Amino acid sequence: MSNASGARVDVAESPDSGSASATPAFPRPDAAVQRDPVLPRTLVLIGLMGAGKSSIGRRLAHRLGVDFVDADSEIETAAGRTIPEIFEELGEATFRDGERRVIRRLLDDRTPHVLATGGGAFMADDTRAVIREKGLSLWLKADLDTLYERVARRSNRPLLKTADPKETLRGLMATRYPVYAEADIVVETRRVPIETTVEKVYQALVAHLNQ
Repeated sequence: MSNASGARVDVAESPDSGSASATPAFPRPDAAVQRDPVLPRTLVLIGLMGAGKSSIGRRLAHRLGVDFVDADSEIETAAGRTIPEIFEELGEATFRDGERRVIRRLLDDRTPHVLATGGGAFMADDTRAVIREKGLSLWLKADLDTLYERVARRSNRPLLKTADPKETLRGLMATRYPVYAEADIVVETRRVPIETTVEKVYQALVAHLNQ
């Protein structure tokens, strides 16, 4: 669990509902009323491809009443190319440079929003630093089988165009997960309905902001 100074909140499982209890006719005067939290800074979603950053981010932003921005879409607009085209025509180094600049601009120029980032964004030291300074990071953590099941449905993942995509994904997890663990909030995602995961992420955010 973290506090507002930036320590981390880990959420592995949703709490049990517990036994039913009678609901009072009127709430106690000191009863806390949960309201949608006001984002003090942009919520930056990090995690590997297939973690659900875009799909969860859109729903979470709607619930919070803020904008949703996909960093990869912003990169494609700025470059006039798709992500696979950037990798193929310009190389990964050029893509990473553009990614860093776009994320910094989004954190500098926009009011607090929900921002989904690419899987490699948080690996760059300077990008992590600006996210730490200007945003609030949340890692959507998933196991290998969950990720592979999701990414196998699509063929537009440049880093997985290898002879053994699942083994490549395993290698990315080994390299990136220790760095992702620096996030302010960590939420484990599983093969459950997306609204279940959105609620889990929402509750983790509320817990972090209320510390």
